[in-house]
Amino acid sequence: MSNQNSKPAIGVSCGDINGIGIELIIKTFSDSRMLDVCTPVIFASNKLINFYRKTLPESNFSFQNLKDPARPYARQVNLYSSWEEEVNITPGQLTEAGGKYAVKSLQAAVRALKAKHIQALVTAPFHKKNVQSPEFNFSGHTPFLKQFFGVEDVVMLMCSGNMRVALVTEHVPVKDIAQQITRQAVLKKLFILKESLQKDFGIDKPKIAVLGLNPHAGDEGLVGKEEEEQIKPAIKEAKHNNILAFGPYSADAFFARGSHEKFDAVLAMYHDQGLIPFKSLSKGEGINYTAGLPGVRTSPDHGTAFDIAGKNRADESSFRQSIYTAVDILQQQYEYAQSRSNPMKRMSDVVLTNVEDEKIEEAGETEK
Repeated sequence: MSNQNSKPAIGVSCGDINGIGIELIIKTFSDSRMLDVCTPVIFASNKLINFYRKTLPESNFSFQNLKDPARPYARQVNLYSSWEEEVNITPGQLTEAGGKYAVKSLQAAVRALKAKHIQALVTAPFHKKNVQSPEFNFSGHTPFLKQFFGVEDVVMLMCSGNMRVALVTEHVPVKDIAQQITRQAVLKKLFILKESLQKDFGIDKPKIAVLGLNPHAGDEGLVGKEEEEQIKPAIKEAKHNNILAFGPYSADAFFARGSHEKFDAVLAMYHDQGLIPFKSLSKGEGINYTAGLPGVRTSPDHGTAFDIAGKNRADESSFRQSIYTAVDILQQQYEYAQSRSNPMKRMSDVVLTNVEDEKIEEAGETEK
């Protein structure tokens, strides 16, 4: 953002053309107040938008065709045509076209993000198997974005209010998870997570809880060795690098007792360990943020929902929150950069006292 009063251009990829993505987009931007928040740029096609607009008779949605994604119209919903050919749209059906044009939309959007034609990207969901091709061999948006932007690593970070849950491993078969839980992997995620919490969320000294991999966090080696051999050494090294990381905590009791509320983020070891409690507690308004990219990308925390596609039944709450979060992160990044351009040392930033450190440790002792 060039200044705190500008309306950022937020790019939107359409997701699977047979899923609920376009319905979410139309419902979200039918509310003209969203144009007070951002300038949307949708990467899709006229036919696709008009097809789903007919299934939403009560929507008050209009758009402006955009020839140059670098010059979106203010106070308008902008549509940048990502393909010109005729495409067969079949809501609720898993088709080759559904995945093919989801990828076309995504590729056009990320090119615009990399060129800084848009300030952030919100991705509607696609079907992971349906997008597979020789040109797109990724298990989801996150690994694609990581490779596209040429970064060493990123963190999948689920956000809902003050609850943030990050993952060490993402879309990995359960049988392969343990071998990917290494000291280096945990430590790398902690570094990225700490930086994101500071830069993207405005938390000066973030406190991060680390979950164990095994039941009861390994019971001191009785139920698995990963905690003793990999996770604890990673936490110890993180502390030596001024990262306030604590744990490992037993995942079941940790969320059940509300311990996540004592921390700025939680680092889970694998997908379901983090996302089951997150989705249960966020009640449909959680979002996914890719931390560690040179650009801002968010998405709703759900899938294509083929079973309700084209039926005017999709809830746009998570998608709308993805827009809000992207804008909030842009603002936080702007303020972070401004504060570093003329830094002033504050006493509260010097060091976390030993008393505070001990209190955090004690708060989690009962979770082990």
